[in-house]
Amino acid sequence: MDTTATPTSWTIDPAHANIEFGVRHLMISTVKGRFTGISGTIAAGERGFADARIDVTIDAKTIDTREPQRDAHLRSADFFDVEKFPTITFHSRRIDAHGADYRIAGDLTMHGVTREVVFDATEEGRGRDPWGNERAGFAARARLNRRDFGLTWNAALETGGVLVGDEVKISIDLELVAKALAA
Repeated sequence: MDTTATPTSWTIDPAHANIEFGVRHLMISTVKGRFTGISGTIAAGERGFADARIDVTIDAKTIDTREPQRDAHLRSADFFDVEKFPTITFHSRRIDAHGADYRIAGDLTMHGVTREVVFDATEEGRGRDPWGNERAGFAARARLNRRDFGLTWNAALETGGVLVGDEVKISIDLELVAKALAA
């Protein structure tokens, strides 16, 4: 990575962004879902992405697990309570860079609760699109405990265990579009 990069503002391209999650269901399988309402910026500093500032907002109402009844339940006060907490946000605090690999620590606010979450991220590549825009791709992964964010609804199973697991696996794939900052 170029350590003398010009400061650049990058915008998340929502048409080329994917934020997915996976949670254990009935203790026997994993249910996956995604959020489709994603926006955000990455302000790269003098060291490029190694000292960037990341701000991401997710529209919690855009949750999609391919099951309308489950999605309605997830939007309800039992889970995300989207009427009261319409967005999920992430603001980076520090980034440790090792080549194209990053550990990104920041504040994740969900359901009115803010906790530090660390993402392991990889720069997937850079290039120009057919219209002359500079683009960069990133993949990131993290795990969190939903109970840490006040998402505690559950149901006990007759056979033991619970309906919904506590660990949430997050998988993010983003394409960013650059805009050079005025000098």
